[in-house]
Amino acid sequence: MSQVFEIDFGDHRQSKLVGIDLGTTNSLVAFLDLTGPKVIPGPEGEKLVPSIVSWTSDGRFVVGNEARRLLIDQPERTVYSVKRLMGRGLADIQDELKLFPFRISPGSDSVLRLELGEKVLTPPEISAQVLLQLKRNAEAFLGEAVTQAVITVPAYFNDAQRQATKDAGRIAGLEVLRLVNEPTAASLAYGLDTRNSGVVAVYDLGGGTFDISILRLDDGIFEVLATNGDTHLGGDDIDNRLIRIALEDIAGEWGEDISRSGPAVQLLRRAVIEAKEQLSYLPFTSIQMEYRGKKYQRQITRELFESLIAGIVDRTLGPCRQCIQDSGLSVEQIDEVVLVGGSTRIPMVRRAVETLFKAKPHTELNPDEVVALGAAVQAGILSGDVEDHLLLDVTPLSLGIETMGGVASKLIHRNSTIPASATEAFTTAVDGQRNVLIHVLQGERELVKDCRSLARFELKDIEPLPAGAARIEVRFLIDANGILNVSARDQRTGKEQSVEVKPSYGLTEEQVEAMIRESVEKAEEDFAERQVREARLEADAILAGAEKARSNDAWMELNDEERAAISDAVNQLLLAYHSSDHNLIRAKIHELNTATLQLAETMMNTAVKAALKGTKL
Repeated sequence: MSQVFEIDFGDHRQSKLVGIDLGTTNSLVAFLDLTGPKVIPGPEGEKLVPSIVSWTSDGRFVVGNEARRLLIDQPERTVYSVKRLMGRGLADIQDELKLFPFRISPGSDSVLRLELGEKVLTPPEISAQVLLQLKRNAEAFLGEAVTQAVITVPAYFNDAQRQATKDAGRIAGLEVLRLVNEPTAASLAYGLDTRNSGVVAVYDLGGGTFDISILRLDDGIFEVLATNGDTHLGGDDIDNRLIRIALEDIAGEWGEDISRSGPAVQLLRRAVIEAKEQLSYLPFTSIQMEYRGKKYQRQITRELFESLIAGIVDRTLGPCRQCIQDSGLSVEQIDEVVLVGGSTRIPMVRRAVETLFKAKPHTELNPDEVVALGAAVQAGILSGDVEDHLLLDVTPLSLGIETMGGVASKLIHRNSTIPASATEAFTTAVDGQRNVLIHVLQGERELVKDCRSLARFELKDIEPLPAGAARIEVRFLIDANGILNVSARDQRTGKEQSVEVKPSYGLTEEQVEAMIRESVEKAEEDFAERQVREARLEADAILAGAEKARSNDAWMELNDEERAAISDAVNQLLLAYHSSDHNLIRAKIHELNTATLQLAETMMNTAVKAALKGTKL
């Protein structure tokens, strides 16, 4: 049993509900006043809080710009881009370890732990420090306690990543009332600003993630039609590509490999980011760095820069095309395109979006702030300050359970509006079965082996009945945060068991992204294999029935020719059983059904006679 620990942070009735964009590179907090959503500045007037955390040698946490300065002097005590680690396992971050100065603590197999000097922290604990800083900024600005928040997450965050984000909020002393998908939050800010109706595509390229969502806006209702994305693609990948090239240059010029020097890599990273930002408005610039008395300088033109990042930009277009297809709309039916995330300032990104959507994207709202502003609008909706807006979000991946033959039976399909629930009745496969294992799955494929396992639990002590007689009701409920609760109930006895799907760390983002792509590429193959498995299950049932009938008195009432026909049909079905041709299996099932018609009739007559024996009319 899980325990919930409550901490009193003051009078909740006086607490201001805020919206938080917990970003890979920068984080922001916003609130809603009478004139609309506003980003809350920090003590020095800056709105962006760098998502960087450091544990100092004198035993305190520093966050933001101060921690950014310590990246150079004390990189072993400082961590950045921790959002890319949320809800992930050690096997998932091997690429990050090559360039990011993450020091992994022993015993990180199930839950990742990072060493910041002598301090060992999980990613949610590190993110909690960023949230704490935003909480302090908000309380200082508003002059009241802040204990509740709406926090945004990438649309394609899986259950583990969403739960890790909620955990971070709780560690920071925040009650997370809602997790909102980042593109959806951006559409809220956009809708409030323009009060428009129509279909909007939100293209969100941030520091560590990419999302695309298509929404319909109509009289204050924001309905997500489809969403897609890549949870391992963003500005960090552009930075890392430039850093790799610069490291190769330096190795050639200086005759030394500085990639293992934390301070050197952070100096280079800062120089690369400055150059990248300058190329958004200059035709050329230089990457410049000085380290241990040596200088590195390389001129880079926008043309060269664009050739280096073309593959990264192209990777965003595939999910866009899939999202358009899933929405059931054509490009021409999309009225507006909104850009979100600092990486959308890159001219090549804007050109690619304009070419694909055949419309000039909107850039009126600050792409760094728009998600936080939308989160503040959602906070206003939840607090009752905004009465004419309704947010209808979607779940990005299908959810279901394992059924006989290793088949995945979907209960809630991807792009279903949430909150959502679905109920379906299943039965037992074995006579006298007392326990049923419920295996919860996520994914688009037809078979269990190709889907992601989320949870397993048992419904015990059900009424022992013949196979097929029991009725097990399975109910799926996805809350507004996209977190799943599954329950199973024996309809005869009323016995019930439920489970909230908790984080299952260890899934790589490539696996999540591949689920839908593979479902499209292998749909025909999957469907054919599913048909074979279902035919075999049907064959199992009729073969078991035929075997059981041999011990019935009715079997002896058949003549030799009838018994021989049934035995031959059984043998023919057994020969076809392992065939990959479902039509052949079903043909042999039909032949056995035909051969056993007389037997079934005789068994029925015998049963009726036994039931009527001794009865007087």
